[in-house]
Amino acid sequence: CDIAIMHKDRPKHNQAEITALIGDVTDKICILNDDMIDTGGSLVAAAATLKAKGAAEVYACATHGLFSGPAYERLENSCIEEVVVTNAVPVPLARQTGKIKVLSIAPLFAQTIGAVYGNGSIGKLFE
Repeated sequence: CDIAIMHKDRPKHNQAEITALIGDVTDKICILNDDMIDTGGSLVAAAATLKAKGAAEVYACATHGLFSGPAYERLENSCIEEVVVTNAVPVPLARQTGKIKVLSIAPLFAQTIGAVYGNGSIGKLFE
């Protein structure tokens, strides 16, 4: 599995610039992973950089989809094929179309709570 690393600078609040890409992404399927998506500026900038460097496809995932301001439009109009987030932050059903996919974390929470209260191990949840 190849890996590429990007460096991001924030010259201003809610503005991102990709200043470095380490690794060869030519003809690769790239997956951008982040903790949260706020306005989507960082993801869109990163995806554009990857495509400019020859990436075949770009996907994105994040734990928290805040999607504030222009986020939905930015992502829909970007070169990102699909954006996957959890429902840790609710995403309106009307927005769960097109590129935005939402995965439920309820089963993971239920298994974790069950293991903790049953004096079991949560280690198996990380396998």
